[in-house]
Amino acid sequence: MSRAHKIGNLLGIALPFVGLIAAVVLLWGRGVGVTELVLLVGGYLLTGVGITVGFHRLFTHRAFEARKAVRVSFAVLGSMAVEGPILAWVADHRKHHQFSDQDGDPHSPHTGEGAGFWAALRNLSHAHVGWLFVAEGRADVGKYARDLAAERSMRVVHRLFGVWVAVSLLVPAGIGYAVAGTWQGAFTALLWGGAIRIFLLHHVTFSINSICHFWGKRQFRSKDESRNVWLLSLISFGESWHNNHHAFPTSAFHGLRRFEAWLDPGGWVITGLEKLGLASKVVRIPPERQAAKSLV
Repeated sequence: MSRAHKIGNLLGIALPFVGLIAAVVLLWGRGVGVTELVLLVGGYLLTGVGITVGFHRLFTHRAFEARKAVRVSFAVLGSMAVEGPILAWVADHRKHHQFSDQDGDPHSPHTGEGAGFWAALRNLSHAHVGWLFVAEGRADVGKYARDLAAERSMRVVHRLFGVWVAVSLLVPAGIGYAVAGTWQGAFTALLWGGAIRIFLLHHVTFSINSICHFWGKRQFRSKDESRNVWLLSLISFGESWHNNHHAFPTSAFHGLRRFEAWLDPGGWVITGLEKLGLASKVVRIPPERQAAKSLV
C-alpha cells in the first residue's frame, strides 16, 4: 500500500470525526435545524443503500440482477459512501469471504496474535479500522472482481471515485446555501450532510467487520465466527444479520426469519425494486436449505 493511499485513508477516517467535533462546538447551545437533519438522514439512507444493497448484495454477491441504469445508480451512491472505489471494495469483500476469519482475511478480529483482553482489543481495532492502513485495496481486482472490471460503466464509476466523493460533500453544502442564503448555512449543511453522515455510516459499516465477527448469536453453521447482532440491524440496513449472510452469501435477504425480515431494510429495497420491475432473479433461500444449516 502506497504512502498516498495510507494518507488518503487516514484523512477519510479522521476528517468526518473532526467534522463531528466541529458541529458539536459550533452548534452548542442551539438546536440543529430541519435542513441539517434532513440532509443527514437523507444522505445516510441514500449512500447506505448504495453501499449495502449496491456494493454488497448486488455487485459483490450478485444476489439479484438489475437494469444498467439501476446498477450505475447503485455504483455511484455506494461510491458516495466514501468507503473506496467500487472495484477495490468488491475485491476486498470477496477476498474476505474466501478467507473469512482465517489468514488472508483483510479484516478479521480473529487472525491476530496473542490472547487475553488486550490482544482481543487490538484485533477488534484492526478489524474495525486498522485494516484500512495495511490491507485495504490490496485484493487483486483481476482475480476477485474480473466480472465488474469487464463492464465499462463500472470501470468509469471506479475511475471517477474522487468526483463522487466531492459530489457527496458539495450537494449538501449547496442545498444548505440555497436554503439559508449564507455561507454559514452551507458550512453547517456540509458538516451534517457530509462529514457527520460519512462518520456515522463508516462506523456502522466497520462494526459489521468487527462486532459482528465477535459478539452475537450464531443461527446457522458457517466456516467462520460471523454473528447476528439485531441491535445494529436497522441502522446497518440489515447487514448485521451477519451469520445469516455468511451461511448464505448469495441471499438477497439477510433477515431470513419473519422477525429478522422486519429489520432488514436492504431486503425491503430489493423487494420494492422487484415489484417495480427494476430487479430480477432475486435469490431466496428455500426453508429446506436453511433447515439443513440451522443450529437452533
